[in-house]
Amino acid sequence: MNKLVVLVAILMMCAMVVSAQKKVERVDEEIRRLNAQEVAGLLNNDVRLLESLWADELVVTNPLNKFVDKQDVLRLIQSGTLAFASYERQIDYVHVFRDFAVVAGRETVVWAGKMPNAGRPSLLRFTGVWTRRNGHWQQVARHANIIVP
Repeated sequence: MNKLVVLVAILMMCAMVVSAQKKVERVDEEIRRLNAQEVAGLLNNDVRLLESLWADELVVTNPLNKFVDKQDVLRLIQSGTLAFASYERQIDYVHVFRDFAVVAGRETVVWAGKMPNAGRPSLLRFTGVWTRRNGHWQQVARHANIIVP
């Protein structure tokens, strides 16, 4: 009887581990999907989409070495200052900490609009922090810098 109890306990623990791993994988997929939506929103100047993806307290250290908040970034997009001719994001790392996720990777962009380097490509390194609130993920912080060859 004791062996049966131990076996059942081990099987239950294994099931819990597998269930937890599947949950992490689902969150990883969700964060990657939201990052793809963010890129699409930036390419298409889709302010409504970006507003939904970004928390109200979003802060960004951008590639121009400026510290801006959500409203600043949205104003830059709406004014045509911040725009992209192309934007590719390669995610190298996603790690989930309960209701927070950290995403890091590389981006290749061609600036457009009224950007000082419009028409020129840049390679960026980025880190984003996402949080889950009321069942929805939103980005709360982002840092991006230009990789100098």
